[in-house]
Amino acid sequence: MAPVTEQKPTFCRICEPLCGMIATVEDGRLVALRPDKDHPLSSGFACQKGIAFAEVHNDPDRVTTPLRRTQDGFEPTTWDAALTDIASRLTALLRTHGSGAVGWYMGNPGAFSYAHVFAALMFIKGLGRRGHYFTSSSQDTNSRLIASQLLYGAPTSVPIPDLTRTELLVLMGANPVVSHGSFLTAPRIKDRMHDIVKRGGRIVVVDPRRTETAAAFEWLGIVPDTDAFLLLSLLQVIFANNLVDHAAVSRQADGIDWLRKLSEPFTPEATAVHTGIDPRAVRGLAHDLVRTQRAAIYGRLGTCIGRSGTLTTYLIDAVNLVAGNLDTPGGSVFSSMETLGQRWQNTMMGFALRRSYRRNRSRIGGMANAIGSEPAALMAKEITTPGDRQLKALFVSAGNPVLSVPNGNELEAAFEALELSVALDFYVTETTAHCDYILPTTTMYERDDFPYTFQAFQATPFRQATEAVVVPAGEARPEWDIVDDLTRRLARSVPAFAILGIVRKVLGVFGIALSPRIMMDALIRMSQGGDRFGLRRGGLTLRRLVQQYPHGVVVAQHVRTGVLPNAIAYLSRRIKLAHTGIADEVEKLANRRQPDGYPLKMIGMREPRSENSWMHNSPLLMRGDRTHRALVHVDDAERLAIADDDLVRISSPYGAITLPICTTKDLVAGVIAVPHGWGHKGTGTWKLANRARGENVNQLTSSEPEDVEYLSGMAWLTGVPVRIEAVDARSSAAG
Repeated sequence: MAPVTEQKPTFCRICEPLCGMIATVEDGRLVALRPDKDHPLSSGFACQKGIAFAEVHNDPDRVTTPLRRTQDGFEPTTWDAALTDIASRLTALLRTHGSGAVGWYMGNPGAFSYAHVFAALMFIKGLGRRGHYFTSSSQDTNSRLIASQLLYGAPTSVPIPDLTRTELLVLMGANPVVSHGSFLTAPRIKDRMHDIVKRGGRIVVVDPRRTETAAAFEWLGIVPDTDAFLLLSLLQVIFANNLVDHAAVSRQADGIDWLRKLSEPFTPEATAVHTGIDPRAVRGLAHDLVRTQRAAIYGRLGTCIGRSGTLTTYLIDAVNLVAGNLDTPGGSVFSSMETLGQRWQNTMMGFALRRSYRRNRSRIGGMANAIGSEPAALMAKEITTPGDRQLKALFVSAGNPVLSVPNGNELEAAFEALELSVALDFYVTETTAHCDYILPTTTMYERDDFPYTFQAFQATPFRQATEAVVVPAGEARPEWDIVDDLTRRLARSVPAFAILGIVRKVLGVFGIALSPRIMMDALIRMSQGGDRFGLRRGGLTLRRLVQQYPHGVVVAQHVRTGVLPNAIAYLSRRIKLAHTGIADEVEKLANRRQPDGYPLKMIGMREPRSENSWMHNSPLLMRGDRTHRALVHVDDAERLAIADDDLVRISSPYGAITLPICTTKDLVAGVIAVPHGWGHKGTGTWKLANRARGENVNQLTSSEPEDVEYLSGMAWLTGVPVRIEAVDARSSAAG
């Protein structure tokens, strides 16, 4: 009998473009993925990671049944046995130590599933207000979110470049040709950038490395972790040369004179010693940003993970503001779903998060809780440091923090001190290998989805939803279902979960299941293009999106401008520029010194065929005998008498790793670039990843509280001081 083959439209959820995909399903099994030519935005494009995801989905090393750790390794168990034991042990912990002894870490892929986010928050917040909540945002986005909270009163108000209309785009610490955009959902972003040039515009890439993006456009090399100096000098030039439309800016913001005085000392000549950028280039760029009718600065990961990430991100928006490029066509704009009542929803949420930020502090280091989460860099110390709220139970979902937080060896050792550790994942990784249980989760193609997190970053307002393409493999379950089952078992000991039980029963009377899907449907109905619960004929609902628009639908050609008051959560509806914390960060800039004995600076880099730590088990992505290598400038290599393929020991004040190198001219001299996400060492069961091994670059970074950014709890992952020494290959092999 011939197999039954179906072609199902869906979309990729590896990274933020959310490219349209066609899943080939044969007799209920996902056998291939290809780009969706009928997708209105990605139009037949998908990167190799998206296409290779079928290998991840069907990976023989994938976990598809619950696993329990024993002295002899992991053994299969049943869902009932696993959840019963977890609930029992958790109940005992709560009874003895309270909710402060329990934590949850959610990794990057969790943000790509609306139900996963709701599940994690429902669980840890439901246990009690003293629980610990960690996310990968403190290695990625917290500084951007806190800068928005300071400026606009709400961390969710994040401006993005108006790609379809801009004439000058300045990229800082971003490599969208490889990353495909971050805090910016724009399929085919490389084509969109080339479109800017085709219509007579420019793209300037400010980066310590001539990245794949910089190689395609204009590169302005900069010393790592000095972006704040550059931005302050841009402000100084704009103010000193009377390029500011004071009346226009004063209508939008309070504190413009405070900002002017803050930037006064930072002339291009004064900052050149830090940035390595010619003062003439700085002055020219400042004038271009003001005089170009449609211009925007966009910064991403590289600007967020330095010692001054929040300050740097704040300054990006400040330059956009004073140059007249904020909330204007072609400038830096605020995308959103434009839901009814958005202004007051934003106000209330902003108030609640600002209150939480002021009141809630991490037990270690006293850091403010950014967007309700604590710094993951301090997670190991939260486990090992005695006292009230010492972490004794930890849940990890869709994350591999042993490879992603600073000083992963410290965290790996700390896991052994936990009384209970549970992973929600589909691999045995460097992290989950140390957990008491691994609960198998679905892949993106085994669940329904609507990309709620990324609606506010759409360069072209767009909606798409999908049902599951195939049924879950083996006994895998979505995170929401796992947490829902666990909360039922904890209802007798946790009051909030008892209330959830009552809500379930009430909804059940009406044939409704308790699920975040209800909220997603309501959100779509009340947003731009929605049906307003039947008041707008033909408007969107979740069901209509899936059934009538399987390839997605554009709801507006451009992001709306003139909406700044809606984006601001302060009651004044004005941007707030003056902040003591920002002034303090500026003062710290002048006091930074490179430690003796570490003359180079290390930066990270994203590779086209890697996605953090979790796609090194795909044969398609690992073809060509891929290895982990560091990039070193040719001049530095000559000075150190090292050459291509030589092994070197890279040391920082915090740790050391050994890697082969490649020499290049595509770096600022004095910089070494090391891809992140590697360091597989056999503790997990993913065979191909373990053979590739590599080194964990975050062993070069610090997990000490003084090295975590105070404003946002952000880990310091770029501009790390290092030195390089040649290693004899034979002695290294013998060791």
